[in-house]
Amino acid sequence: MISLVRMAAIALTMTGASSFDALAQSLLDRPPNLSGGWVGNTGTLYFHFLHRFSESGEPERKVSNVPTFLIAAGLPYRTLLGFNYATNSQLAPRYPNEWEFFGRFAPLVQDEGAPMDLAAQAGYNLAAEGVDGEVSLGRRVGPARLMSAGRILASPRESGRSRFALAGGATIRLGRFLALAGDVASLLNRDAGEHVAWSAGFHMAIPTTPHTLSLQAANTLTSTLQGSSRGSDMVRYGFEFTIPLTLRRYFGGGSSPPMPSGGKAGALDTTQVVTPDSDIERPAPEVQAPTPADTVVSDTARVVPPDARAGTPGTARS
Repeated sequence: MISLVRMAAIALTMTGASSFDALAQSLLDRPPNLSGGWVGNTGTLYFHFLHRFSESGEPERKVSNVPTFLIAAGLPYRTLLGFNYATNSQLAPRYPNEWEFFGRFAPLVQDEGAPMDLAAQAGYNLAAEGVDGEVSLGRRVGPARLMSAGRILASPRESGRSRFALAGGATIRLGRFLALAGDVASLLNRDAGEHVAWSAGFHMAIPTTPHTLSLQAANTLTSTLQGSSRGSDMVRYGFEFTIPLTLRRYFGGGSSPPMPSGGKAGALDTTQVVTPDSDIERPAPEVQAPTPADTVVSDTARVVPPDARAGTPGTARS
């Protein structure tokens, strides 16, 4: 536990970035057990840690933790590559370390003018020793975002057998920084001991940082495709915390924002959740910055000067 706290502290220190280097990635647009087609921002590394706890009851009252760690990289063309690692999985007998290596691609994005979000994921689960896949749909309707997904999963107990699952969920925004979220999923033709999977969460964006936090309850163990499709008879409570690391801040390659004509040029106030830097230039009094409409911006949103602004950027999904 001490090493985990130290690792999180180092990551938090590394993520202090300027408003143009640290585009926020948010839990406000997806429930705990669905990815919602999130593909991140190009050139950004992501570290998410999820912990779910349960208590054994009397007389021991032992507290058990089922953690899942995600490390992924946002690539061009709305692509995400990464892996999930769960240290206390019960997917396969005598195989507690569950690894899921995956790639995700989003060909349609509603914030870019498409009628809905469409994403596909394919991966390999070492515990199940097979290939898993998911196709997901999403659409934003007012403060709500609705999601559905179909999954094909390798059976961890029968080699060569495939299982199918359906999932659906939603998030409801409560202003700029808060959201309620929930989802359900079920394997088709469930075996004995397998239950409908569900989760519910209270999600928040932490102001002036690129981080998001989810306080959640679920009857699932891990957040892999396999784990989030299988419910149990035990409710676990926990949290998920997200940490983005913007590589161009440390290795260069970033470009300066456009300079508005007249007055002192500086970083415009966008809708992203960032850690302020003391050396960021602010707009001159005579230059009016755009008013934020949300806590995060889309992966493809461009920041433009006030006299050329054509609209308000959309929200990003994670």
